[in-house]
Amino acid sequence: ALEEQSPDIAQSVDSTKVEDMGAGDSSIVFGYACEETPEFMPMSHSLATKLSARLAAVRKDGTLDWIRPDGKTQVTMEYVMNSDGVPTPKRVHSIIISAQHAEEVSNDKISADLLEHVVKPVVPEKYLDDKTIYHMNPSGRFVIGGPHSDAGLTGRKPIVDSYGGWGSYGGGTLSGKDATKVDRSGAYAARWIAKSLVAAGYCHRCCVQLSYAIGLAQPISVHVDTYGSCTNKNGQTEQSLAKLVETKFDLRPGCIVKELDLRRPIMRKTAAYGHFGREEEEFKWEKVKEI
Repeated sequence: ALEEQSPDIAQSVDSTKVEDMGAGDSSIVFGYACEETPEFMPMSHSLATKLSARLAAVRKDGTLDWIRPDGKTQVTMEYVMNSDGVPTPKRVHSIIISAQHAEEVSNDKISADLLEHVVKPVVPEKYLDDKTIYHMNPSGRFVIGGPHSDAGLTGRKPIVDSYGGWGSYGGGTLSGKDATKVDRSGAYAARWIAKSLVAAGYCHRCCVQLSYAIGLAQPISVHVDTYGSCTNKNGQTEQSLAKLVETKFDLRPGCIVKELDLRRPIMRKTAAYGHFGREEEEFKWEKVKEI
């Protein structure tokens, strides 16, 4: 049954002005950004997401008529530390693709088609070598898919939706929540901050942490971790970046909702291929803010 939100919660977020709205729940959220890709996302996660999108594309355009809707991808990369002490992609160690398929297709054809029509168009050749490992449908059979196959739909996969394990994760899922829930809106703001800091050259990568208490508008804490990659631009040190963030971003939940225009009907696009690193016009948290 669908019922109204508990009045105990509602009274903590209702306000006369959206700017004064309290957080809809207590939460810790994180945002991450780095210089590995043009979209300021970790390359391993970016490639995995693009492989998933490519799986859908070759199914929909008829390139591979044996593919069915369910699927999953995973990319493991090797990194080296550059002269600034920043992890830099070196090569793809392994690629795992599980694709739901028609009954009659052979495993050999699945492997060959996925390599030729999914992997090669997505993964830059310079990251692939003769030691790259490919696991194409490693279970050996994937005819039955979706909830009929595995009904573990307890919520969106938060690591897939965010940064593929890079940075940190607060624990609350993003999808299925309105913007009063800082699990979602706060995570968008944290990504907005992290991307803006890296794009502006204050650091080579960073993780932004915001903490909220239910019913309170101002965040309890703001923290920036650059993993030692702070460039000291404009005299800003790693210790002072959090203060800079607080002067440039209004992190009250209502102001995040207003600034990022989160009450528009835009969330359907976040249901697949992640919430971050996508140049969608509606995703204002991906628009770099000048700092």
